[in-house]
Amino acid sequence: MSENIWRPQKSSSIPLHQQITEHIKQKIMVGEWTVGFKLPPQRALAAQFQVNRSTIVTALEELIADGLVESKRGSGTQVANNTWNILASDPPDWTHYVQSGIHAPNLAIIQEINKAEADPAVVRLGTGELSPELLPIENMKKTMQLKQHQPLALGYIEPKGSLSLRQAVSDYLKPKGIDASPDSILIVSGAVQALQLIAVGLLKRGAAILHETPSYLNSIHVFQSAGMNLLGIPLDQEGMEAKSIGRLKRQHDGALLYTIPSFHNPTGKVMSKERRQELLEVSQRESLPIIEDDVYGELWFDEQPPPPLKADDRQGNVLYVGSVSKTLSPGLRIGWLVGPEPVITRLADIKMQTDYGSSSISQHLVEEWLRSGMYQEFISQTRQKLKEQRDFTLGLLTKYFASIATWDIPKGGFYIWLELNGGISVRKLFDLALKEGILLNPGIVYDKMDQNHFRISYSYASKEELEKGLRRLSEIIKNFQII
Repeated sequence: MSENIWRPQKSSSIPLHQQITEHIKQKIMVGEWTVGFKLPPQRALAAQFQVNRSTIVTALEELIADGLVESKRGSGTQVANNTWNILASDPPDWTHYVQSGIHAPNLAIIQEINKAEADPAVVRLGTGELSPELLPIENMKKTMQLKQHQPLALGYIEPKGSLSLRQAVSDYLKPKGIDASPDSILIVSGAVQALQLIAVGLLKRGAAILHETPSYLNSIHVFQSAGMNLLGIPLDQEGMEAKSIGRLKRQHDGALLYTIPSFHNPTGKVMSKERRQELLEVSQRESLPIIEDDVYGELWFDEQPPPPLKADDRQGNVLYVGSVSKTLSPGLRIGWLVGPEPVITRLADIKMQTDYGSSSISQHLVEEWLRSGMYQEFISQTRQKLKEQRDFTLGLLTKYFASIATWDIPKGGFYIWLELNGGISVRKLFDLALKEGILLNPGIVYDKMDQNHFRISYSYASKEELEKGLRRLSEIIKNFQII
């Protein structure tokens, strides 16, 4: 279905079924729904258009009579014809093209989550971003009001990104213990683009990507679409277990290791300093590069996490990924990748082939925030607000979930990894909750075998939404267990 919410006008003199018939016919005639496109089930259409199912049946019968759609038992209803098809003897089969694309589609449940997140009526308990109330909207407006003497580039920028921004990032990373010159920094359009560039620019098809399990990597198809295999490594209380990495690397043609050591997504765990050192030693011994995803590293509450892996990397083994998407604004789409100069130069060339550089305006804004000190001040304020949200959420969990789930207390980041005591699968819970306007991120998004966990985010929903959503969610679980 289209993301635009169209519904028949019940006040119109035109019958509802006829309005629906004309709406679907228009989509077919203009080529939005091509031959072979499978229409949503009748119940879904009825819910979408807010009409009785019998109205949908009548509308579809008219479309079938016109030869525009056909219905087959077990296959549902799909587009069979259009005016273009009548005039042209051999129209393109767009369904075949869609299915043949190199990039794998999102998991069906991820597509459901993405669609539900666009509905303002849905309570988003799993969304991994700052709420609009936490974003620095007024200060960002002031930053956009340039003084007359300030330069502003509106054209294309050099392949690695704005030199002045890369210098600002270099200065910003020094207190973290990372000594990186601007030449070893690539400005990217968010952390996901950094992963995409690595996938297509450095790796061969069939290589294995080692990662924590559960892992954020399972929720995106960056490496899978490039023909790589994901191989999970268990987590303990200190982070990714390092003892089996060397063996797995040799057995499965391991190409690199991906990790989120600080406030891991989705579990919220923090890798210990000792484990980080062990991971670096394994990496050096096995010649296994590491991608360190540190987008949550600034969001600590009471004490800073250990220094990034990159801070102790003296051999250029670590590709370090940072971003302002989780800390300042997801809409700016600005991040950075730090690594050996030949690697950065190679990936910069590929980036130029794909998008000709990240937004020059966004780069300018991020540089202003980094250089002025506003970024550090905003991060400090955000930590306090997130900590308050975490404590409020933990209170709700104690109130409503003490008898049905367990969890650890996160020391930073966005997430609480909730484990159900049993009785209902998280996929079933996802469906039941979504019907009541509550959106979850179930464990199967991060580990396809996980039927017991779901990710709670305290960064996006308001306190009122958290109270409403978690209370109702606990009732759904308890009612299901009784049944």
